[in-house]
Amino acid sequence: MEVVLASANPDKAAEIQAILAVAVPGLVVRPRPPEVPEVEEDAPDLVGNARLKAVALCEATGLPAVADDTGLEVDALGGAPGVFSARWAGEGATYADNVAKLLAELARHPGAPRTARFRTVAICRFPDGREVVAEGACPGTVPAAADGAGGFGYDPVFVPDEGDGRTFAAMSAAEKNAISHRGRAFRALAAQLTEAG
Repeated sequence: MEVVLASANPDKAAEIQAILAVAVPGLVVRPRPPEVPEVEEDAPDLVGNARLKAVALCEATGLPAVADDTGLEVDALGGAPGVFSARWAGEGATYADNVAKLLAELARHPGAPRTARFRTVAICRFPDGREVVAEGACPGTVPAAADGAGGFGYDPVFVPDEGDGRTFAAMSAAEKNAISHRGRAFRALAAQLTEAG
């Protein structure tokens, strides 16, 4: 089977490829063609944004397209940044900008629980209109300061409950993928794709 990745984020694309390579040996994963324009992610939820990307790439390439959308939901912030996680600090925001905004927002709520969860929705859209949808979640907490040099996005400020107290950014890629939201979502997606043949 051959699929094309919808993600234009090179960090996310590399992580998805690594997860799928383990979950579906022999799966050919094509990178997003550079000539395909960015997809405007204006859906109100993760499922909608993942679907927008998968449909666009499937139509542009004629191949089954794999896409995801991920959000960090922080309880003390009413579930924010959620669906706006990638652009929370504004259009063109860097990872560091988003992390700084998260820590600043939490500083306004001293004593509030710092519980949070990452959620990922993964979709594979086929040229005939079929789609397979899977979700993955990872509960954890947001520490008072960033830690770790690996990963991307909010990884320096997320300590998964199932880990050993380190942030995702302080783990190896394999350690992170074993327990992460994206790892869970794409392993679940891979299982459904394998069952579907």
